[in-house]
Amino acid sequence: MISSLTPDSVVEHAHPGVAVEVRKAAMGDIAPVLDLINAYAAQGIMLPRTEFEMSESIRDFSVACVDGRPVGCGALHFYTPTMGEIRSLAVDAARKTHGIGRRLVEALIAEAEGYGLDAVFAFTYVPQFFHKLGFHEVERGELPLKAWKDCLRCPKFQACDEIAVLRILRPEHWQETHAWLLGQRLPADGSIQLPVVKLL
Repeated sequence: MISSLTPDSVVEHAHPGVAVEVRKAAMGDIAPVLDLINAYAAQGIMLPRTEFEMSESIRDFSVACVDGRPVGCGALHFYTPTMGEIRSLAVDAARKTHGIGRRLVEALIAEAEGYGLDAVFAFTYVPQFFHKLGFHEVERGELPLKAWKDCLRCPKFQACDEIAVLRILRPEHWQETHAWLLGQRLPADGSIQLPVVKLL
């Protein structure tokens, strides 16, 4: 869940000579996407990914390419029939200010709209980046409980300092679905309660 977007990712400058293509990822993109993600994982900013994990989830990913080479990635992961998460957002450190993060998020939002999702959410250290793209901050407990499954392997599991942000894509349907999406909230202290398995 940890995003690579940090405060230096927010500043964007015009780079008219840089042509960026955003497209769905292919199997051949697994190695460069892993390089992007795991470079941030080595700094404790993102969760590490394996080749096996990427092979399973490559259909979630889009990549931003310059001169045919992936320099950024992001994924749209579905959690409910009406809601998805924008995750694994990573941009080559040398290109963070080129607007590539924005282009990726915009492409993932368009994909979510194409699937008819009511809303998308993300976890971030830089909510102001997402504010510019129409997201607003929400309590983490307002998100589907399944969204927390990756937290189990996060080193910040019991002390998460990321901020949850949400963008409503179809307001007319949001009110209908919102009640059941709020089915389980986190306790006031923000800790995650794991389900208790009862043996018969």
